[in-house]
Amino acid sequence: MQGPLASLKVLDFSTLLPGPFASLLLADMGAQVLRIESPARPDLLRELPPHDRDVSASHAWLNRNKRSLALDLKQAEAVAVIHRLVREHDIVLEQFRPGVMDRLGLGYEALKAINPGLIYVSISGYGQTGPYRDRAGHDINYLALSGLASYTGRREGGPLPLAMQVADVAGGSLHGVIGLLAAVIARQQTGLGQYVDVSMTDCAFSLNAMAGAGFLACGVTPAPEAQMLNGGSFYDYYRSREGRWFSVGSLEPGFMGQLCEALKRPELAASGLSSKPEEQQALKQALQVEFEQRDFAELCSLFAALDACVEPVLSLGEAVGHPQLQARQVVAQVPRGDGSTQAQMACPLKFSGGLPAPRHIGARLGEHGDEVLRELGYSLEQIDQLRTAGVIG
Repeated sequence: MQGPLASLKVLDFSTLLPGPFASLLLADMGAQVLRIESPARPDLLRELPPHDRDVSASHAWLNRNKRSLALDLKQAEAVAVIHRLVREHDIVLEQFRPGVMDRLGLGYEALKAINPGLIYVSISGYGQTGPYRDRAGHDINYLALSGLASYTGRREGGPLPLAMQVADVAGGSLHGVIGLLAAVIARQQTGLGQYVDVSMTDCAFSLNAMAGAGFLACGVTPAPEAQMLNGGSFYDYYRSREGRWFSVGSLEPGFMGQLCEALKRPELAASGLSSKPEEQQALKQALQVEFEQRDFAELCSLFAALDACVEPVLSLGEAVGHPQLQARQVVAQVPRGDGSTQAQMACPLKFSGGLPAPRHIGARLGEHGDEVLRELGYSLEQIDQLRTAGVIG
């Protein structure tokens, strides 16, 4: 199996999470991804704990199925290598601050002149325009400026530092892949590539979804624990007797009826439809009392056979062992290169035509340098000269 993107060849200049997660999805779907890395300033993700056999587990997952070429892009000979690569690649993915690639002679206009069909995707915190284009930032900053953090969390406790990187993944990675593939489709019609500017803050702003629509059209300002889906209604988490948690999303009357029947409190069902905040809070308190009277195992058994939109909050270990996730094969065994394998999160997309089996975990820095340069026509002597000059690592 080659995968649906087997025809695409990607030069990936990105580091850390947003760009590499985007190129991981592409590689899992069959694209040929070549990472261009600095020999002197390795991707910090390579050092991120925990480590498995001296390799960062995060790096091993995020960069599987990709080759690595270490180039000092500040040297003219390295830029010449990129120019040769661009002739036969479809896509450039980069994550530097605006202007960096231009200063290296590797900006869109320079590379477009070599390959007019090139699709060039830039992922950055704030985008290529605007007063914040050169400003540093991290996921928590993008969520703060996009408005998302203002109504996430508890009224008394304030915003919560989320455990996953929403702006990085849902913003930079997923929107980046969407934009990239849209440009591929457009190229099929015109033969021309184009530049795709992805701002993680812009993308995070779009994730305001229903709250954003309500504010822009009707002036309704969302606040913590004030909307139906952020703790302002019974749609929330509830503790069991020993302190484990359950999610309750029984919004529709049929689901609410099953929930209340299971808890032997059928009279509570009518309150689920109320739009009055005081009635919603009273319902939440009543549900919490019922949950706290029961053990986690009892509640799991109680709701397992019901279609009530009530599910336990599982640890990662419990999630991996859950029959639904096991049936979906969300864990893949990826070759390390020594005959053994490493358990990793699998590609979440399922295709009737299948996907190629994982080929290898994240490569060592510059692992495929000689191989790539030989494919470009460099002789062994030329490769040695480039290595001696510090052009390649």
